[in-house]
Amino acid sequence: MRKGFTRKPQPDEPTAPVKNYITPSGLERLKDEHRFLLTRERPAVVEVVAWAAGNGDRSENADYQYGKRRLRQIDGRIRFLTKRIEAAEVVDPEARRSGQAAAKAFFGATVRYANAAGTERVVSIVGTDEVDLNRNHISWVSPLGRALMKSAAGDSVVLQLPGGTENLTVLEVRYERISVEPFREPAGSEASAKRVTR
Repeated sequence: MRKGFTRKPQPDEPTAPVKNYITPSGLERLKDEHRFLLTRERPAVVEVVAWAAGNGDRSENADYQYGKRRLRQIDGRIRFLTKRIEAAEVVDPEARRSGQAAAKAFFGATVRYANAAGTERVVSIVGTDEVDLNRNHISWVSPLGRALMKSAAGDSVVLQLPGGTENLTVLEVRYERISVEPFREPAGSEASAKRVTR
């Protein structure tokens, strides 16, 4: 995009949240992926690119072209993870809470609620890097996460949806360990391919 089409943010405009609230297991997952990319995947791809560069004409060398593109992707992901880890503000859901903090839904809470039809659902409020809808982990900045924030058992909350609103009744708020899916080495990674062939 040309510079003439970019817009400077105004001083009174709200900015995106700078804090990266995250659970301890979520932070560990980010660190594991960061470590894997730095110590295993990037060196393996660099080795492939070096080998491909030695094969002559780089303009028509698919291994070289793909390797360079893959290196840019890896470096971008490493930069992203570094920023997320540096901005991380760890909130332990198992930490002791007292008073309103124990009874109301905040980051790290597991909330059981019912919709107007009486259908119950349980969700855990986690960081944006930990969202996993298969495990019912929702982001604290999602519409549902925002609707449930600061609510307690017995409260009615309004969920703002693109098609209208939905009334929810909070049935239970509890704080317990939230297990995040650990980082697993991707099946098609260059590092795993090297390990299989040797």
